Amino acid sequence: MKIKLKLNLLPYILWMTLFVLIPLMLIIAFAFTTPEGTFTFNNIIYATKYSAVFGRSIVFGAIATIICFIIGYPMAYFISKTKIKYQSVFIMLLMIPMWTSFLLRTYAWMTILEYNGLLNKVVSFFGFEKINMINTPGAIILGMIYNFLPYMILPIYTALSKMDKRVIEAAQDLGANKLTIFKKVIFPLSLSGVISGITMVFVPSVSTFVISKMLGGGAILVIGDLIEMQFLGNSYNPYLGSAISLILMVIILICMGIMNQLEDYSANQNKVK
Repeated sequence: MKIKLKLNLLPYILWMTLFVLIPLMLIIAFAFTTPEGTFTFNNIIYATKYSAVFGRSIVFGAIATIICFIIGYPMAYFISKTKIKYQSVFIMLLMIPMWTSFLLRTYAWMTILEYNGLLNKVVSFFGFEKINMINTPGAIILGMIYNFLPYMILPIYTALSKMDKRVIEAAQDLGANKLTIFKKVIFPLSLSGVISGITMVFVPSVSTFVISKMLGGGAILVIGDLIEMQFLGNSYNPYLGSAISLILMVIILICMGIMNQLEDYSANQNKVK
């Protein structure tokens, strides 16, 4: 039995080794070495000079995540409350845009937000001055929200749809109103989906570079742009790029650790109740 179990795990171990462990070790090796192969902390120290870019990326990612939650939770709740035969339709409508290329979806927003784009044509039609929407922080955040919103809705919907309806009925029998039921029952029980959604939106939002490059015009740097410049730009420096990537991974791991702690705390609180 143990031998069979080990054989079943072999493909996963190979996958993790080839596509996770080896790339990670290469990043760590480049981050702490010079082109001559000597050990150094200079790459990490120099990467801290881009603290403003790190801060901007975290702020953009946090704003996009908060707005995705504000929009996504009501949508997930609405879908979970509809009849079963309609739920699959709503999920299908939610997933259809994701079937197209990420680049095409982002490029579509370029044509909508540009100075002579669709939105400004509507604005000018009603007699107002055109607005400069493209190449702004707002455009980047809007692109993040549009592309990553389904990652917020789906885990919350899953948590809500799997919720035991008898718990809600019990709260109603005890005289709880709708607001109390939501605060004391529904939201705490769906918190695992909320935390998963926050993680799934925040991580790609912080590390994205395509959205900022296309909707920000390359003028508003985020961490993803900075890393791309070190590996693909004229200032080719994989050692500095690896150091920046390593710092980004540490930031993401810290955020995920905080989310896991919140999830564990919520689970323990529900058990106590």
